[in-house]
Amino acid sequence: MERSETEVLTEITVRALSSHDEHAAAVRLQQEIWGFADVELLPVRLFVVAEKIGGQVFGAFDGGRMVGFCLSIPGIKAGVQSYLHSHMLGVLTPWRDRHVGRALKLAQRQDALARGIPLIEWTFDPLEIKNAFFNIERLGAIVRRYVLNQYGATSSHLHGSLPTDRCVAEWWIDSRRVEAIAAGQPLERPAIEARIEVPASIGTLRRSEPAEARRIQAAISESFLECFRTGLAVVGFERSETACAYLLGKWPSE
Repeated sequence: MERSETEVLTEITVRALSSHDEHAAAVRLQQEIWGFADVELLPVRLFVVAEKIGGQVFGAFDGGRMVGFCLSIPGIKAGVQSYLHSHMLGVLTPWRDRHVGRALKLAQRQDALARGIPLIEWTFDPLEIKNAFFNIERLGAIVRRYVLNQYGATSSHLHGSLPTDRCVAEWWIDSRRVEAIAAGQPLERPAIEARIEVPASIGTLRRSEPAEARRIQAAISESFLECFRTGLAVVGFERSETACAYLLGKWPSE
């Protein structure tokens, strides 16, 4: 029988990292999760700096073992006094599907709310449909921006040699939408005006048919850019056995 989220999280502890040894453990997790070359790893000194300048560095522990981490850095943009850019979050494979990622994100939200920071942003691969569902439906993030090949080519096997196109998730953590989801209530979203579909088999295609995966990626990119030019935002995500879909509508300001 599948265990509930509450039962799983009683085994996991999330807390801020503070020692060089813990920061070094987070660097090692990067290698295990993404398979990055050494030159592409975020170094210990970045974790130290983020902690000291108002960012967030959290680890998820199963007993004494770190099984996940997240790193955010502070930012400033027009119209928002300050926000946090959640640059990296990863969980070891055996601990995925055990709500560890959500526990890390909720720790980020709790800390940001306590400091009066209304917005946390991050980027995600639009072809990673499981992450898309999590970000949009489980956390309540919206998307209004799309960046072509944001990080260039990387050595990670997870990126599958494709351009690193990214959606920019906006997580307005004190909004009615996010508060409702955090309370277990239905997702709030406006009328749906457009859909952008992704084959449910995209993960397999990235490995077995990279040229076809690239064609799909290019078509999806064009659709996102066109929808965002018309003022639409991603406000929902649907999954099925054959296809998944980003749901877009007008995003009202609160």
